Amino acid sequence: MHLLLISDPGRPSRRVASIKDEFGEHLRQDFDAEVTVDVCTETLRVQADHRLELSTLDAIVDRYPDADLVIMLTDIPRHTQGKPLIAEVLPDRNVAVISFPTLGVPTKSRLLKIYMSCLNQLLPEEHLPAKTHRLPRWGRWSSRAESGRRTLHAHTFTGGPRLVLGMTMANEPLRMSRKLSRAMAAATATGAFGIFYSSIWQMSHHLSTLRLISIGAIAIAVMVGWLISLNRLWDRPVNERLTQVVFYYNLSTVLTLLVCVAALYGALVVGILAGGLIVIDPDFMAQTINRPDARLNNYLDIAWLSAAMGVVAGALGSSFDSDIDVRNLTHAQRLRSRIYTADDGEAGTA
Repeated sequence: MHLLLISDPGRPSRRVASIKDEFGEHLRQDFDAEVTVDVCTETLRVQADHRLELSTLDAIVDRYPDADLVIMLTDIPRHTQGKPLIAEVLPDRNVAVISFPTLGVPTKSRLLKIYMSCLNQLLPEEHLPAKTHRLPRWGRWSSRAESGRRTLHAHTFTGGPRLVLGMTMANEPLRMSRKLSRAMAAATATGAFGIFYSSIWQMSHHLSTLRLISIGAIAIAVMVGWLISLNRLWDRPVNERLTQVVFYYNLSTVLTLLVCVAALYGALVVGILAGGLIVIDPDFMAQTINRPDARLNNYLDIAWLSAAMGVVAGALGSSFDSDIDVRNLTHAQRLRSRIYTADDGEAGTA
């Protein structure tokens, strides 16, 4: 048996590379036969309405004539019949397509199980292994009688949240936070004033913990709203069929930016706190805020309030470092680069 594992660039390809050897070992044990597993990285194209462009998939598969079965792991979030689509098997092509974001948190075990389940659907019953304990119960595979395709949808209630979580993780918000270096520099410069102005010390001392947390949350929300508006990251459905899909895109965009900006906010708080501990004398602070002594939480309150001021006042006019960063930020942005045009050849859709 010769299997070809195709994956989109980025996280999908890294995950496939991490399971290749273990997946091959599972197959050799279950089938008691010689198994070859090859991997390659290719980008799958889509139609303007976000459906898969099968002619581009066929062109990829045609370059590997020795492959008996092909499993494609794509970064495209798929959604049909009102539910997120985990996997689709195309028996006439000997191809299975797995949507990486619908897996939520893609652990190695979960990915191996869905690969084994897809393989189980691709093979005729007489060729199935005797050992089926590794094949998961992901739900019931459904079949389209007219086309012979089999689909595996996520559960109605858990599929949506899992898809949004998977899309958010695929956006890699912590890595994307490094692309806001200009915003971080402006926020740091503004927030640093909190170390040197005693009025901010007094204000932070008299604010309650709840109010300080609220101020920080408002600052993060303002920054997220500004980034979405400035970079036009809020999408609108072009037709009614895509309404729910676009809702998932927008929700994952908001969550991605929340994590991204919250990480920057946390880094700013730590930086200002360290600067305050170095610069501000405890006795002078205690005299200024009219306390018998200065405690660590007083320094933390100053850092928190100063960071909020820095995010709002210093970073409000900033954006991502480059247009490329913006185009790679969210699924909707990346999907636009996959759009198949008439110049690419004759179309076929899934």
